[in-house]
Amino acid sequence: MSDVIGISERRACRVIGQHRSTQRKPKVVAFDEAHLTADIIRLAEQYGRYGYRRITALIRRDGWAVNVKRVERIWRREGLKVPQKQPKRGRLWFNDGSCVRLRPQHQRHVWSYGFVADRTYDGRDFRMLTVIDEHTRECLSIHVQRKLKHDNVLAVLTDLFTKNGPPEHISPDNESEFTATAVRELMCP
Repeated sequence: MSDVIGISERRACRVIGQHRSTQRKPKVVAFDEAHLTADIIRLAEQYGRYGYRRITALIRRDGWAVNVKRVERIWRREGLKVPQKQPKRGRLWFNDGSCVRLRPQHQRHVWSYGFVADRTYDGRDFRMLTVIDEHTRECLSIHVQRKLKHDNVLAVLTDLFTKNGPPEHISPDNESEFTATAVRELMCP
C-alpha cells in the first residue's frame, strides 16, 4: 500500500483509522473450513431445533476437534438460526374427554364460546359472552353484562339452539360459569 501511494504504512493506517497489524498479518483460512461448514449446515438442516452449541457437540462426536467459538462464527456467517417456538393452538376436545383435536367440517359442526372482559371509561368492569361457529368463523352471539353467571350462559345457548338448532359439538372455555353437566343436559335433553 505504501509503495503505490508513496507514504509510510504507519501514516496510511492512521489516516484510514486501521490498526497496523491488519496490514502485516495475512488472513489465514483453515484448509478444512469448507468441509466443516458443509457438516454444520447438514446437521442444522437435519436437526432444525438445535443451536450452535448442540451442533458443536454433534460435530465433535463425528470426530472434529473444533472450538465452540469457531462453530458459532461459522453459524453466524452462514445465517443459521433456530426458529422461534410457535404458540400452542387452543384445543377442541370430544365430549367423551379424548385428546383428539376436533376440526370443524361444516357449518354447525363445532361451536366455541368464551368470555371477553373490558372496562368502561369510568373503570367499571363488564364481560361479553361470545359464541362462534368454528367453521364459518361467524359470531353467533355477543351477550354483554356487568356480571355473567352460568344461568346467563345457559339462556344465551338455549336461545341459539332454538334459533339455529344445536351444533354437533360445543367447545367451552375453562371458566367456572361453564358448567359442563348443565350444557350437556341442554344439548341432549
